[in-house]
Amino acid sequence: MNRPIKFLGLSFAFLFLSSAFAARIKDISNLRGVRENQLIGYGLVVGLNGTGDGKAEFTSKSFVRMLDTIGMKLTGQEIESKNVAAVIVTATLPPFARAGNKLDITVNSIGAASSLQGGTLLQTPLRAADQQVYAVAQGGILSGGGSGGGGGGGGDKGHPTAGRISGGAIIEADVGSDFANRKMFRLTLFDPDFTTAARVVKTINQDLGGKFATAKDSATIDLVVPFNYEGNGVEFLASIENLDVSNDTKARVIVNEKTGTVVIGEHVQIGTVAISHGNLSVQVKSSTDDSEKSAAVRSPASAKDIKTERIAVLKKSANVGDLVKALNTMGATPKDLITILQAIKAAGALQGELEVL
Repeated sequence: MNRPIKFLGLSFAFLFLSSAFAARIKDISNLRGVRENQLIGYGLVVGLNGTGDGKAEFTSKSFVRMLDTIGMKLTGQEIESKNVAAVIVTATLPPFARAGNKLDITVNSIGAASSLQGGTLLQTPLRAADQQVYAVAQGGILSGGGSGGGGGGGGDKGHPTAGRISGGAIIEADVGSDFANRKMFRLTLFDPDFTTAARVVKTINQDLGGKFATAKDSATIDLVVPFNYEGNGVEFLASIENLDVSNDTKARVIVNEKTGTVVIGEHVQIGTVAISHGNLSVQVKSSTDDSEKSAAVRSPASAKDIKTERIAVLKKSANVGDLVKALNTMGATPKDLITILQAIKAAGALQGELEVL
């Protein structure tokens, strides 16, 4: 059974709207140096109800070393306990983090533990890529798993070997420098584009009334702090980040064969081309006849013959949206559409990128 081709209404809205769509600068770029950092640590979870690692050698050695740090020396001995589990602890350190602030952490078992439910994470240092300790984690674990029961049936539910601790880590050192007194800042666009970069520069300079922004390349924009904002970098950036800029994008078509979804970006056009695929025929041509100025389904024979031969005629300036609509009317399947779009692209008539998922 042929599945109809689905297409997202938002994408087609873009096809018919002008390029007046605008986004805030803060939504299309970030500030160089203002970023999150990933933290990681190795720790132990205790207090498990027989669901720990048991005979795992690395868990036993880690537990012995932990006891040694609190004054209990067990030389030459190994501890075997099903109430202890080795875990990896991860967290995200936000920009401008300050000592004493708390972070949410995620705890994941790395041994043979079957569940971390009800366990307590012992004090665990969290390090960044530079191997410096930025936070220390500890606390009771809230696991998403548990034993099934009642009316819901038996068995484990969720993922009991992973859990979270809200506010489970305390930041140990301030992160960041004298941000407010900086003389220059650098913006980086999420999607590098020369047109967008030029528009950002023009918008900022018009708002500030001078040449304070300069584009270094398609992704990088340097900002010089105006005299009236010296020592007030936060206020300066707050005035910049909410400015609206028309964000330009490449012409792109994305097709998902599994779901039959077609997403068509702005500016996608089709050049002069003629295609025959099975009993489907498509022509894109320059038209002087008013009757051919829009997508149409035609039959060279009577209405009863439409099932055996169907022709769609599109004008030269047609976009992929017109093509998809015409093919959808003719009963084309997602597989037909993907094959046709690939052929148009191979012929050089699809003015844009084609991505098949």
